[in-house]
Amino acid sequence: MKVQTISVEAFGKVRNLHPNLFMIDVRTPAEHATCHVDGVRLFPLQGFDTDTVIAAADGTDQIFILCKSGGRAMKAAEQLARATDKSIFVVEGGTDACDASGMPVNRGRETMSLERQVRIAAGSLVLLGVVLGALVHPWFVGLSAFVGAGLVFAGLTDTCAMGMMLARMPWNNTGGTNPGANATQEAN
Repeated sequence: MKVQTISVEAFGKVRNLHPNLFMIDVRTPAEHATCHVDGVRLFPLQGFDTDTVIAAADGTDQIFILCKSGGRAMKAAEQLARATDKSIFVVEGGTDACDASGMPVNRGRETMSLERQVRIAAGSLVLLGVVLGALVHPWFVGLSAFVGAGLVFAGLTDTCAMGMMLARMPWNNTGGTNPGANATQEAN
């Protein structure tokens, strides 16, 4: 089955008709702990295991995938599509759109999004390369060039090595959640 996208409005209608949908969130545990759609299960993309997700989805023929805004959800959906014949839906706009539409969400403590962390890290490394290049040795400008090349590669391939590395950092894995745990179980 091909991966399909579903608007947040259509997802809300389906969710209202079928409150026990199998929904997964592929963000980091820290992002998930900040805000997640009520009833969604956490399966972080950085350790995504299609077999575990498919086993958890036993008894349903549809999987709805959310992330912050849709990019990571599409990556997870593509992996799942190669491993199952279940219908896979990526919710357009992700958790942010669900929250903005008034869908029930659970809120926890605020954390910094992975996207912001990548921008801060990349900007800091570029600045460091320029400063060290000016004050210590011109070859340090190579650090800025390396980061710039990495950002271009990330944009062209829609993969981000820095983002994947940051997702594994301890501060992004402190949500106290287990992959696949039900959101109501996570609160306890």
